[in-house]
Amino acid sequence: MRPEHPGPAAARTAARLAPAALLLGALLAGCGGAGGAGGTGDGMNAAARNAAAADSMAVRARDHAIQTLTTFDSGKVTRLPGGRTLREYWVEARHAEIEVAPGVRFPAWTYNGAVPGPSLRCTEGDSILVHFTNRGTMPHSMHFHGIHAAKMDGVFEQVSPGATFDYAFTAEPFGLHLYHCHTMPVKMHIARGLYGVFLVDPKKPRPPAREMVMVMNGFDTDLNGEDNEFYTVNGYANVFFRDYPIPVKSGELQRVYLVNITEFDLLNSMHTHATFFDVYPTGTSLTPSVFTDVVTMAQGERAILEFTYKTPGRFLFHAHQSEFAELGWLGQFEVKP
Repeated sequence: MRPEHPGPAAARTAARLAPAALLLGALLAGCGGAGGAGGTGDGMNAAARNAAAADSMAVRARDHAIQTLTTFDSGKVTRLPGGRTLREYWVEARHAEIEVAPGVRFPAWTYNGAVPGPSLRCTEGDSILVHFTNRGTMPHSMHFHGIHAAKMDGVFEQVSPGATFDYAFTAEPFGLHLYHCHTMPVKMHIARGLYGVFLVDPKKPRPPAREMVMVMNGFDTDLNGEDNEFYTVNGYANVFFRDYPIPVKSGELQRVYLVNITEFDLLNSMHTHATFFDVYPTGTSLTPSVFTDVVTMAQGERAILEFTYKTPGRFLFHAHQSEFAELGWLGQFEVKP
C-alpha cells in the first residue's frame, strides 16, 4: 500500500524541489530582486524600504560574483633589499547577511564581506604577508594551501574576535591554490563561506589568455548542517546564465581557474558544451594532463582549464550533476566573432 504520509526520502525530495522552482521562476521572469508589497502610508514606505534593501543586496551579490570572475588582489608591492618582492594583503573575517539566489538570504561568515573572499595573486618566490583581522564573534583563521612553516598554517593559531594575526611565508609552489578557515568545526566555517582563491603564478608567465576565476560552492540555506539547497559559481545562483552570459571572442584562448570548495557533497564538476579543454590539475605543471569536456573534483581540488571556441553562439557550461545545475550551477558563454 502507498503510505499515507511521505517518508524522509520524499520529504527531502520535496524540500530540494522548492529552490529549483524558485530559480526557475526567476529565470523565466528575467529578474533578480524581491518585489515590494502593496499598502498605503507607513506600510507602503516600509515595503518600499524593504524592496530597496532587497534589491541592493541582490545587486551587490550579482556584482561580486561577476567581479570575482576577473578581479585579483595583487597586494601592496614593496621591493626588498636584494630585489625580492614583498606583497602585503589585508583580510578581515566578517559575519554578514548576503543574497545567494534571487530573494534568498544567507547568514554568511566571510572574508572581506563577501563569498568567496578576494582572489589573492602573486608570483612564485614572492614574500607574502597577510594581515588578518577577525571582526567576527568567534575565533577564525586562514589556512593557505601551499608550503610554509607550521606556525603559519592557520590551525593552531586561532584568532580571537577583535584580534589580528600576520601570516608570513614564501609563495610556493606555483599553481592554483586556495585558502579557508580552519577553525573547528571546519565544515561549518567553510559551509558559511570562509574561503577564497590563492593564485601563485610561475616565474615564467603562462601564454596570454582571457582569464577567469570560478569558485564552485554550495549554500546550506536551511542551516541543517547536512546538505545544500543552492549551488553556485562565485556565490550567486545562475548569475552567468541569467544576469551575465560571459562574453567570449571566437578563437581567443580562455583560461579558467577552477576551484571546488563545496561542503557536504563529495564531488562537484564542470562541463562545457561544444568545446574541449586542456586540464592542468592544481596548476603546478605547464603541461596539461588530459583533454576533455568534463572535470570532476573533490573539495579542495582545483585545476586550470584552457580552451577556445571556434564558432559564435551561446554555449552552456554547468555542473554535470544535473541536480546542482538545476539548483543554481548553470552559466553560458556568449561567443562572438
